[in-house]
Amino acid sequence: MATEAGSWRLKGYGMFSVIEKRTGRWIGRVGPHWPEGYPGRGLLASHWGCGFATEAATAAIRIVFRDLDCTEIIHLIDPRNVRSIRLAERLGASRVGTEALPDPYHEFTVDRWRLLRCAGSALD
Repeated sequence: MATEAGSWRLKGYGMFSVIEKRTGRWIGRVGPHWPEGYPGRGLLASHWGCGFATEAATAAIRIVFRDLDCTEIIHLIDPRNVRSIRLAERLGASRVGTEALPDPYHEFTVDRWRLLRCAGSALD
């Protein structure tokens, strides 16, 4: 029940659609969303390397820190996903370990990255 629009209704937060301004086309989603066992999110491959992920992640992180008053954010990243690892690093996250995803995705192992809220940071 708590997916996409349901998350906003039930929890007061959820994923954001990413729209390319030039074309008005939907190119993906980012944001705070923690449904049981959810393996990931992202942008269409055709829009990788264009800066959308950095812009969208930065906006989502600001909202999470400001409106949800969180002190940390985690990113679960496939260790082969070099682009997502580089983005996490640019955002200031640090790799803190490896873990299996929850059921039914328990066969997938991901790296856990952690971003702490820092007073005065550009993301605060």
